[in-house]
Amino acid sequence: MRCGNGDSRADVTDGYAGYRSRLVEALQLKGVRDMAVLRAVATVPRHRFLPDTLQHQAYEDAAFPIGNGQTISQPFVQARSCEMLRLTGRERVLEIGTGSGYQTALLAMLAETVFSVERIAELARRAHDVVKEQGFTNVSILHADGTMGWKACAPYDAIVVSAASPDVPNPLVEQLVPGGRMVIPVGSREEQALTLVVRDASGDGYTRESIHDVRFVPLLGEFGFSAQES
Repeated sequence: MRCGNGDSRADVTDGYAGYRSRLVEALQLKGVRDMAVLRAVATVPRHRFLPDTLQHQAYEDAAFPIGNGQTISQPFVQARSCEMLRLTGRERVLEIGTGSGYQTALLAMLAETVFSVERIAELARRAHDVVKEQGFTNVSILHADGTMGWKACAPYDAIVVSAASPDVPNPLVEQLVPGGRMVIPVGSREEQALTLVVRDASGDGYTRESIHDVRFVPLLGEFGFSAQES
């Protein structure tokens, strides 16, 4: 899938608007303040990114299984991650771990262009279909090892990683513009800290700050956890 550009519009005609509004209120109570992020949550139909059997629970602030041993993350964590990127609508954003495609859609409303990498082919195909179904045209999805990033379309103004890494993968830092921001869960397989990484203006290094504790599925790949690890 190509390094494309385009406009994104979520045409929501379902009957879930009230549920989304209540989810937005819950996120505000938990401290999410970025109005663009809250508008995206109020607009994107999360239930369309969940298995049919879970759609009635879509607007709970909870994580749910989406198959292939993966989950759709808690809305608060996704909204907080998007907020930490400080997007203005003009950025090129790389997402590692497309998963259901829900966060991809949120990012598509917040940035100019979104590039998303998913290591599980079935999830990549499913996310591509639902993102396209929702009318987003500024998203490209690649089936590949996410720990390697998407070098062909680099550099990126921001990167968000949706799986737990034992450390900050060097290829991802190298694909950030100087001054670019990355949000990534860093730690063990059992527990991690949501971490903000900012590449130095010189491009020679980066700073990192742990924000709060989280729990994600492991990031598997050359610069992540090994699939053979117990």
